[in-house]
Amino acid sequence: MESVPGIRLRRWLFTVLVVATTAMGTLTMYGIMRFNGLSLLELLILGLFTLTFAWISVAFWTAATGFLLHLFRRDALSLRPLGRNGRGEVNPLRSRTALVMPAYHEDLARTLEGVERIVLSLEHSGWGEHFDFHLLSDSTHPDLAQEEERVWDRFRLKMGGDSVGLHYRRRRWNHGRKAGNIMEFCDRAGHEYDFMVVLDADSVMGGETLLRLVRLMEASPGTGMIQTVPIPARQDTLFGRILQFGAALHSPMLASGQSFWWGDAGNYWGHNAIVRVAPFREHCRLPRVPGRPPLGGEILSHDFVEAALLRGRGWKVVLLPHLEESYEEVPNNLLDYAVRDRRWAQGSLQHLRLLTLPRLSGVSRLHFVLGAMGYVASLLWFVLLLAGTAYVLAPAPPFGLTIPAPETPLPGPGGGGNGWIPLLGVTAVLLFLPKGLGLTLAFLFRSRDFGSRGRLVLSALLEALFSVVMAPLMMLFHSRFVLGILAGREVAWQSQNREGRELSWREAWKGTVGATTTGVIWSAITLWVSGVYFLWLSPIFIGLLLAAPLARWTSRRRPGLWTRRRGLFLSPWEIGRSGILPPAAVELPNAAQESTPEKLTASSSPESSTGTG
Repeated sequence: MESVPGIRLRRWLFTVLVVATTAMGTLTMYGIMRFNGLSLLELLILGLFTLTFAWISVAFWTAATGFLLHLFRRDALSLRPLGRNGRGEVNPLRSRTALVMPAYHEDLARTLEGVERIVLSLEHSGWGEHFDFHLLSDSTHPDLAQEEERVWDRFRLKMGGDSVGLHYRRRRWNHGRKAGNIMEFCDRAGHEYDFMVVLDADSVMGGETLLRLVRLMEASPGTGMIQTVPIPARQDTLFGRILQFGAALHSPMLASGQSFWWGDAGNYWGHNAIVRVAPFREHCRLPRVPGRPPLGGEILSHDFVEAALLRGRGWKVVLLPHLEESYEEVPNNLLDYAVRDRRWAQGSLQHLRLLTLPRLSGVSRLHFVLGAMGYVASLLWFVLLLAGTAYVLAPAPPFGLTIPAPETPLPGPGGGGNGWIPLLGVTAVLLFLPKGLGLTLAFLFRSRDFGSRGRLVLSALLEALFSVVMAPLMMLFHSRFVLGILAGREVAWQSQNREGRELSWREAWKGTVGATTTGVIWSAITLWVSGVYFLWLSPIFIGLLLAAPLARWTSRRRPGLWTRRRGLFLSPWEIGRSGILPPAAVELPNAAQESTPEKLTASSSPESSTGTG
């Protein structure tokens, strides 16, 4: 893999765009609030606004960069036209690669359905003898462990004499959780392999994609890790289908923007990535964070740290957004999704304790900060909204403290009350234009992947509306997580529910009672004092007041399958535009079927699941 041209210039350009956008928004807000002097409450609002505006500016310019790269069909790293990436290589492989899948209390029969597709795809490629699959069990329950062994034995018999080696190992003590499980494999068997592809229990990757990753690593001795972009798949509930549609629509564009300025200091998401075993084994043993959990002790989110340690030792870590046939699953209901985010929040806040580790690159440290901001920003947004409510409903300066307004006029945008309109417009553009850019790219280049243009546009609009309604609820979840972690509450390490489940009304109400109560009190006070401001905040109130019905209804399979039958929220794999996943087993509208009849036929049998790279 070649060096990334102009990477310093890219990062400086990206930084200038983010800083300039943030400065413009901050000056506009200051111009609105400065005329009668700044109270302490107004200073708080200005500071919170600056931080949250900077956060959405980073996301906006990442999306805009990815849009331009896709529009002009350019590779995010080399900036060369797409297509000149060596597809169709037939050079013999010179290496051996392990596919490693850590598992902890998983439904192994379901997991091995995906593994079977990976193995068959590699067999079909003709290079299966260069790969071994290792299931690394951390299950501790004796009965479950015995059932795992029975299921594994049946799987090996079913696969017969395939050239891909199949191996199962269960640790007696699961020290270090997933990271310790993988490092134990590296210590025990890593000397037998040049590379390993780390998979989650819900990961599926195509054989051609795996071959492409191996060949890229062989051609680039200085690369330590290549991360693909896993796209959610195999979802039936309305919540899961909306999430997988949104990811299929927007993730490639966003990942291209990230890859553009990350360059060779990319990040790692813990799965669906290839890793060079020797440097990983040497450099990626996780430090123990000083202090007690949740902010001290064992590192909960290992992936960011491992990527940072590799890069700090001079190994390239890159994100390749254009590699296809890389899939994962997502929690299929709101509450399980929040449970997963709770664990990630703790791990991300832990990363802030590692900013002073020696030899880390500046971009790796920025990954730590941005990862934590993914959760802290929700708390900042929530406090900003509460402070704004207090400012509107009780505008008298607290404690009588006011910083006098400057006598000289402020250049640029502003203008007291009239300044709110352009500021709200700019903020709306930064928040929602990225979704429009993703839709534009799909409309121009990939509409057949989503069934038809008309259904694509309607689905994108509904997905955007869903994200608006759900954002306040996730804001409160994340705020509670951050405050709980700072208060010392630790999360338990549990297996993820991958099969999916419908929430009962009892579960939905119990899981959202805090958000609903907050919405009732907040909206009632606002409506009582200012009906106009109540209307301004109504999108936030709607999401909070309807939290329980939304959690319950979107967790059900029936609405999800209803939208699939009508061609809404379709993803490429559902209509057969995947070489490794079978198309959805539900009749789709004619427009979706007619768009890819040959692919639907070819993908309907396991024998044809060979991957498209």
